[in-house]
Amino acid sequence: MNWRMTRFFFLLALILTIQNSIAQKLSISDAYLLLNAKAHDPLYTTYTSPMNRARLYGDKGYKMDYFTDENPLNYGSDVGGRFYNIWMINKLVINKMSEFFKRPVIRVSFSDMVILEYEPFEGLKVQECFNVYSSRTAIVNMCIENTSDEIHEIEVFPVLEIDNDSMRILGFDHKNHAYETYHYESLERLISDLYKGFGYPTDLRNIFTADFESYSYGGFQGNLEDFYDYIKTDFYSETRYNDSLNFQEEGEVDFVSLQYKFTLQPGESKNIRYIRGIQSMDEDKMELMSEIKKAKTIDLQEVLDDNIKLFKSVPRLDLDKKRKIVYLSALNLARGCMLPPTGKTDRNFYVFSREPLWGWGHGHQVLHESLAMLAYVYLDPESAQNSQRVYMEQQDEDGLIAYRHGPRGMQDYPHYSRIYGDTMSTTSAPFYNWINWEVYQVSGDRQFLEDAYQSGNRYVKWLEKNRDADRDGTFEWGPYGIIENVRDWYNAVFQVSAERYLDVDKEDISDELECLDLSLMVVNELRCLKDMAIELDKKKEARKWHQKAENITEKINAMMWDDSTQFYYSVNRDDHTFQFLTRDLRRQEIIGFLPLWAEVAPRERAEILFKTLQDTSKFWRIYGVPTLAADDPWYSPYVDYCCKWNGPVWLLWNYMVFEGLLDYNQYRLARQLAEKMYLAVETQLSKNHNFWESYSPDNEILNCPSNYIWDAIIAKVFIDLEKFENK
Repeated sequence: MNWRMTRFFFLLALILTIQNSIAQKLSISDAYLLLNAKAHDPLYTTYTSPMNRARLYGDKGYKMDYFTDENPLNYGSDVGGRFYNIWMINKLVINKMSEFFKRPVIRVSFSDMVILEYEPFEGLKVQECFNVYSSRTAIVNMCIENTSDEIHEIEVFPVLEIDNDSMRILGFDHKNHAYETYHYESLERLISDLYKGFGYPTDLRNIFTADFESYSYGGFQGNLEDFYDYIKTDFYSETRYNDSLNFQEEGEVDFVSLQYKFTLQPGESKNIRYIRGIQSMDEDKMELMSEIKKAKTIDLQEVLDDNIKLFKSVPRLDLDKKRKIVYLSALNLARGCMLPPTGKTDRNFYVFSREPLWGWGHGHQVLHESLAMLAYVYLDPESAQNSQRVYMEQQDEDGLIAYRHGPRGMQDYPHYSRIYGDTMSTTSAPFYNWINWEVYQVSGDRQFLEDAYQSGNRYVKWLEKNRDADRDGTFEWGPYGIIENVRDWYNAVFQVSAERYLDVDKEDISDELECLDLSLMVVNELRCLKDMAIELDKKKEARKWHQKAENITEKINAMMWDDSTQFYYSVNRDDHTFQFLTRDLRRQEIIGFLPLWAEVAPRERAEILFKTLQDTSKFWRIYGVPTLAADDPWYSPYVDYCCKWNGPVWLLWNYMVFEGLLDYNQYRLARQLAEKMYLAVETQLSKNHNFWESYSPDNEILNCPSNYIWDAIIAKVFIDLEKFENK
């Protein structure tokens, strides 16, 4: 080797040494996105892979726990275990955040990554980045800096723990310094089991590795305290730690760990990265290993910059710290539920929740969940449009937008109708034209508007033909109304008894009433078609939609307002009274305020509704407007399961009331309602860092599906308030 070549390799080695000793921190270029969130700030901390590296089946998301004192800083899946690092600094073990010199502070958070800073030991600063690189691979990158004037002897112990079930070590790959393990995940879920016969894996392979050559490795049974005892055993004990782990390469364990040792001089810094990969046992292991290899070297600054770029289009609202955290968290919630085209759709689509994963909420879109697009469009207009195009492209020839659309195609849940004497398809709450019109106003995509207008025209014709059996101009829900009307269980008007039954034909009468909510939704759909027609210079058609809306408005006001109780209700389809058999239909629900949202209520009735809304014995509760008045005998403030309509606060319906107040220039009242909605979300995010399907109007304990996409609507509340203020 000549001297030039020798000199080249010497310089290369020197550069690599310098790069390793001067670790590069990630740089955050957008000050608006800085959060500086501490443990009890209202931050959403669930992370899923970006769309371009995501898949529908075998998708793994994680919730970060940076707030539980007696835990290590960790990243956990609902059923797939968690992983984290245990520190040993100058022979002192630091295995829980309560022992950190400085607790974690979140600098920025996106749907697929988070950057936080902390000091596990005085003078030892860590910038940690967690990134869900793909549906199969997640990265923890630690930039460790010695800011003291002392030398620190450091050992790190990255741990993979499966807490729901034991795992089995399949071996240790010495070439790649990686543990391979197996564990089982059941299809059973708390709310709704995963569907059998699809691609949900149950037998899982884990690859747990790092970008360093392990000093040792080991597999263990027990818990974190047992591991602490193991690595801190007294020197004179026969079972002492003796400077390395147990090198176990087979057998049943609760967790596995890697070990790495290094020294940091004063002013020196170092990068360490460890990775969890997961896949079905019947998949090609080499594909996962190849992806992990990429994850070991991926430039996380580029990932961060891509996220910052994505948020460039988001309105920069003037919010205090906590409100800004909630605002950005809501947008991350929606983004984190998006998946790329697959199956029977060529467009990106969303699931209700990716982590935790549960059956009913996975795989298909529903129009009432799609109201999340009203907020999400400000983050990614093209993606929001694609989500709506899923409906357009799977729309039935007769104009039907079915209950669910997505990668498994149209799902219309046919059900026999006593009224029509035939089997009928099920649709969803018709918010279709409303969503499309709102999305267009942000995107400005003319082609999308034209396509949406034609599709929406056909859908309204389907509603007129299939949801107005007596052709009187007001509307009834379909025969499978228990899901179509979005009031699945425990609703005081459509349900025959206070107990929950699943016999739809006996327990749901929503197809036998002229329904206030559906009639108002059709009015709103017609008004949105009118606005679309005007934008498209279709003036004659705009007049047609306007007249149709006014005709239904007149019927609603003549038929569904009760002078004695000063409120709007559904009525009996046959005689248009407030009586169905022996039942009084005048049960005050949140839908009685939707005439404000559809701009149906005359001014004098609107004034009455404003007063009723503020009645604390009925609707003006701590955390928003309940679905059922609090003085109704069926009212319950307890969110003890999903899908309840007898008290819980649903942000979507509160948002419609909020919009109605703004439409009637009740800004003060709208802001007060917005504060209640915000308080519901902020309280839960501060406590448990989750969004929820619904919220209690009166208390803080919730037992319903978490991280539900439609809570992204809270971001739209903030946006609308600022727009109204700037008029």
